[in-house]
Amino acid sequence: MTRILSAAQIREWDAYTIANEPISPEGLMERASNAFVSWFVPRYNTGEKIGIVCGKGNNGGDGLVIARLLSDRHYDVSILRLDEADYNSFTVLIDAIFGSGLSRPVDGIYAIAIQKINSSPAIKISVDVPSGLRLDEPSDGDIVRADHTITFQVPKLALMMPENAEYVGEWHVVAIGLKKDFVVESKNFYVDQVPIKSRKKFSHKGDYGRALIVAGSLGKMGACILATRATLRSGAGLVTAHVPKCGYTIIQASVPEAMASVDKTDDYFSDAGDVSNYDVIGIGPGIGVTASTVNGLRKILQAGKPMVIDADGLNILSSSRDLMQLVPAGSILTPHPGEFKRLVGEWKDDFERLKLQKELASQTRCIVVLKGAHTSIATPSGEVFFNSTGNPGMAKGGSGDVLTGVLTGLLSQSYSAQEAAIIGVFKHGLAGDLAAASIGQNSLLAGDIVDFLGQSFSH
Repeated sequence: MTRILSAAQIREWDAYTIANEPISPEGLMERASNAFVSWFVPRYNTGEKIGIVCGKGNNGGDGLVIARLLSDRHYDVSILRLDEADYNSFTVLIDAIFGSGLSRPVDGIYAIAIQKINSSPAIKISVDVPSGLRLDEPSDGDIVRADHTITFQVPKLALMMPENAEYVGEWHVVAIGLKKDFVVESKNFYVDQVPIKSRKKFSHKGDYGRALIVAGSLGKMGACILATRATLRSGAGLVTAHVPKCGYTIIQASVPEAMASVDKTDDYFSDAGDVSNYDVIGIGPGIGVTASTVNGLRKILQAGKPMVIDADGLNILSSSRDLMQLVPAGSILTPHPGEFKRLVGEWKDDFERLKLQKELASQTRCIVVLKGAHTSIATPSGEVFFNSTGNPGMAKGGSGDVLTGVLTGLLSQSYSAQEAAIIGVFKHGLAGDLAAASIGQNSLLAGDIVDFLGQSFSH
């Protein structure tokens, strides 16, 4: 797990390293530039025609050192002035105009240079951060549209925001040796590894929890199958799927490892009955939104069990606002952006969206998992964990149903809601990455994510 720091905190870390290693500012610049070059050299050959656009500050200094280091390795390198007439004759442009300290929109000659970079057909690589992009707040004005961003030491908050994807391109962290004993408070984290509990030799199924999945309706029983299989694959000891009568044969045939609880209605969920015997309840995928379903959810909420609420469960909460007060503390809400908008309303930018996510977590005393690239996990105490796994191939129907099952399975095993959310999102994304590596992103199905959960949890 890596701390995500603000621009001011990064400056403090630089200064701390310079003072306490000790190392000169020039030496630290040399180290950062060498880290950039170590990333660059294996990927681009000496036949590339490279232009480096340098500003006046430290980022520009990095650019000058990078130019020397690449030239020493026999690359064809030119240092470009901001008012250079032609950026189009290069195959690679390295953007070293502004670094992480920018606090306002660029203008004048800087804006013109950025416009020229963006209009060039060259591959564009930004040093630390695309010039014009602000790290800790929304950005406007001219911003370099990088194909790659080589950021120093730790990820930055702006890199997590969907609205910045067109500027950041693919981003990569390179270590520059900042002192590890630097102490700073941060409530934003990047999840790049997670701990998993080991199983005891003489444990039994009762030790790993009793989970109930309430999912599916006529025509949507696939959602129940995916969620139930994922709950089992994530390690829950005993899993029951509550289904309408039309889904009984389907769930018994598709997931024989799970027990089935049958609703009194034929086509949709209305009442799960006595849920006191379950440790955790996952609800929402494919249940629909009817008056009977709303009442059924109300009854389950009143039982006070820890829950994972997704899909139509969230849609019911957004349309029946009184039910929000009944959501048990320590539950996990898993909206995608559309469902989140129905819960909290509109936002003007992704930084405001993050603020609304933290507010919802605080108000409900629940973990709020906002799904997407770098899925964000907000806690009631204001911490946010951004996920590192997953790929665009997972943008398929059913992927969220699988996540519901993964989180339910982990909650049933006595992980806290925060632990379950962080581990579950990471392992769900990793299973998607393993599946994509085997099958290909375009062909990836939600069921493939379930199939690769075993490998994911063994990593």
